[in-house]
Amino acid sequence: MKICVGLSGGVDSSVAALLLKRQGYDVFAMFMQNWHDADTTLHGDCEWEEDRFVAEMVARKIGISFYFVDLSKEYRQRVVDYMFNEYSAGRTPNPDVLCNREIKFDAFLKAARKLGADMVATGHYCRREPLLDADGEQVLIDGQPQWRILEGVDPNKDQSYFLCQLTQEQLGKALFPIGHLTKPEVREIAHQADLPSADKKDSQGICFVGKVDLPTFLQQKLKPAEGDVVEVYDAYYTQNEHYQFIHDTLASLLKTPGEPMMITEYTSEDSGGKSFNNRRVTEHPSSVTESAEVPDSNGETGWNGSNSEPSALRAPSRLACGEPPVHEATGCHGFGAITTPTARLSHRNEFDVNKIAELSDDDLMRLSEPLRYDDIKFETETYRAGKKHIKKTRYKENPFGKIVGRHDGAQFYTIGQRKGLNIGGHKDSLFVIATDVPRNIIYVGEGHTHKGLSRSCLRIAPQDIHWIRTDLAMTDGEIRRCRVRIRYRQPLQDAFLIKRPTGIFILFDTPQRGISDGQFAAWYSSDDEMLGSGVY
Repeated sequence: MKICVGLSGGVDSSVAALLLKRQGYDVFAMFMQNWHDADTTLHGDCEWEEDRFVAEMVARKIGISFYFVDLSKEYRQRVVDYMFNEYSAGRTPNPDVLCNREIKFDAFLKAARKLGADMVATGHYCRREPLLDADGEQVLIDGQPQWRILEGVDPNKDQSYFLCQLTQEQLGKALFPIGHLTKPEVREIAHQADLPSADKKDSQGICFVGKVDLPTFLQQKLKPAEGDVVEVYDAYYTQNEHYQFIHDTLASLLKTPGEPMMITEYTSEDSGGKSFNNRRVTEHPSSVTESAEVPDSNGETGWNGSNSEPSALRAPSRLACGEPPVHEATGCHGFGAITTPTARLSHRNEFDVNKIAELSDDDLMRLSEPLRYDDIKFETETYRAGKKHIKKTRYKENPFGKIVGRHDGAQFYTIGQRKGLNIGGHKDSLFVIATDVPRNIIYVGEGHTHKGLSRSCLRIAPQDIHWIRTDLAMTDGEIRRCRVRIRYRQPLQDAFLIKRPTGIFILFDTPQRGISDGQFAAWYSSDDEMLGSGVY
């Protein structure tokens, strides 16, 4: 069997090539260039020329052929244009997922097949296994062998999420040689083999673009435009009809009467049960901590873990995801506990599946819709000030919010973002809770437990549903217990999947913080298998 390894110059793909070579396969390496525009790349930070040089040295060290392919045209058309369109619509895309579906396991695969490759291997931390029947024979559907995608063995490096859009056909041509290893083990193998990439730092940036200046990158098509930053007060939620509907609906679904959990509220086991907000500690499974490097879809560091954007890129930068806590799940049909060494869930919503089944499609649609805040309006008034009684204009006081600053374009911000707002005068940090791109307004809330930061229900439209395991696709009216991930390195979250003609609705046991539309949700079974995904 002839295997083409996507050799990026990083240690992960290098070890993948080495292991396949040791296993006796006919291996060759191919490096792909996906970007030419040096104006948006931060020089001196793992530029593609350096990566190619290291990759070529690795190939020479292993003793395999080395090829180069330019896929920049395909990457721009299939990934970059998609990014621009999503940002311009006020959504937050994940280009790494698209890169895997459209480039690595499509355009790159086709280029490798032209060179005689039977399969393509990458340095992803995940596992591929054949789907077997009761007799141990591989399952065939329409004559095609079926495959499973499992989480990587290393809980800190699992990258199955980035492969959530692959098809069975793509999986049939894919290999992930390091999925059974941990990152330290990969480093050790590289050191023992004296590979040139053994001590190479993980790269940062968009998949196969490199570390970029994202404002410059986005401003190729998205122009800056000043707008208002509006702080939303807690008082707003007491009178907002949509928020009250969500509250009442969640309350009606509880197994036992009570108040539903509406925010991601966690307690620290090290603080006597008191609530904590130490930004250097993993606050909760769906939250984030600050980090210098965040591994990307190919085992390198890059697209941010909190809302899938390159870390440390722009003034309004997004938080980087911390090390994921160990998760303990009881399985698809039970309620699992998610724990960390420093934090635990204070409580969770326990919903009645029979009550969920009684919800109408309209109720589910409304339950999944984010709050808009466009009903917070500001009227002006004229007054006289100073000794000369000069006429001035100011905004009238509003009990539900206040204009607290200006920004350079709502399309450059995302839900859950903290940095880059440059607004002082608050005890706790301000977080972006909503963006209104057409009106160019950013809405913010104070504190990591602000009510606007959390959502309990997401909708995936019918056309956006993707099943890896097509044999397990849900039918209308079906309700299934699964575990769901909505961002990279997030521990799997217990949830109900509800299939209706209007799409799949994901109802989480615990409200999820910082949800930004345009991301991918991936759902898993109790045995770590990723079953499907979709854009929410």
